[in-house]
Amino acid sequence: MSAPTKPQTPNTAELPGYRVELGVDEPLHLDCGVPLGPFTMAYQTYGRLNEAKSNAILVCHALTGDQFLAGDHPVTGKKGWWDVMVGPGKALDTDRYFVIGCNLIGGCMGTVGPTEINPAKDRPYALDFPVITIGDMVKAQKLLIDHLGIGRLFCVIGGSMGGMQALDWAVRYPERVFTAVPIATAARTSTQNIAFHEVGRQAIMADPDWCGGNYLIEGKRPHRGLAVARMGAHITYLSETALHRRFGRNLQDRKNFTYGFEADFQVESYLRHQGVAFVDRFDANTYLIITRAMDYFDLAEEHGGGVLAEAFQGTEVRFCLISFTSDWMFPTAESRGLVHALNAAAANVSFVEIESDQGHDSFLLDIPEYHKILSGFLAGAADHLVRCGTKAPSADG
Repeated sequence: MSAPTKPQTPNTAELPGYRVELGVDEPLHLDCGVPLGPFTMAYQTYGRLNEAKSNAILVCHALTGDQFLAGDHPVTGKKGWWDVMVGPGKALDTDRYFVIGCNLIGGCMGTVGPTEINPAKDRPYALDFPVITIGDMVKAQKLLIDHLGIGRLFCVIGGSMGGMQALDWAVRYPERVFTAVPIATAARTSTQNIAFHEVGRQAIMADPDWCGGNYLIEGKRPHRGLAVARMGAHITYLSETALHRRFGRNLQDRKNFTYGFEADFQVESYLRHQGVAFVDRFDANTYLIITRAMDYFDLAEEHGGGVLAEAFQGTEVRFCLISFTSDWMFPTAESRGLVHALNAAAANVSFVEIESDQGHDSFLLDIPEYHKILSGFLAGAADHLVRCGTKAPSADG
């Protein structure tokens, strides 16, 4: 497998968007017991916050996402990871809503994480950066929302790990959230997904250039291990149908087998490309830390005493849960379990399973029914606010 000659971590100081220092007056108290602060959070916004500050939507990104939701990504040159969803006239209509994307703590796009400088040692944190949880991510995001002066978010939305954050927001700060849209997600990480995460982590740590996590200090990068981790994870994001339709057993630029271990098949070449491209924009220690945060997530244990319905007792948040028929990473049964718990708590909940053969990655794609349902839910929630005498969450509200 080929790799970039000199893989580089992006210079986050040169990235567009905003950076704010949080946790200045009081540090963020992480679940592992370590105080964090002051710390930097990088974020990007789309649209305009109205005078009533009633039109803000927080988008929580998944494992390998970042704050650059729409437009051209400053590192990859490709469209932002949710460009199909965010923009004028789209489901998250920036002519109406103020859309916020932030890089998570532990990230590698400008928010404090393993690649940022540890002021106590004047070198990158590396594995001195504390292990974090989904709850820690949400607590940090709440500090950002406080900084922006937004009392209540019109919506918190996200897919996959972003959906976990949306759920945690709705349970941890229900008075700060009007609607929550958890997409292709679950109330806790399954044993199978923990197992896939561990394979990826071991691939990274087995790379001799990992250097016990100190590769940036040593001037190296575990690009081979990180690429393999990405290859393995990418398989879980797709469905067998989608893989077969796109690649089948077609050979890559040849008519016969090589009888060796080059990329004979198109699917092999595709996965190798995915792995190599990934190391140009992502950090290995960030991958370790964020996958571990997903492993630890269990909404019922943390907020409901082991009973999921208890986590939602008394909530006034309006929920819309969305799953996809071919998603085997976060199958529909996980969403149904959440719906049953919300029903048991007498919560306001809508649920839809979208027909798609694209696998887990469906939540990133331009699927008309999916976008129409989301647009309708948000419009209905906005109408409800108007009927209750609250200004509409629009750019002019």
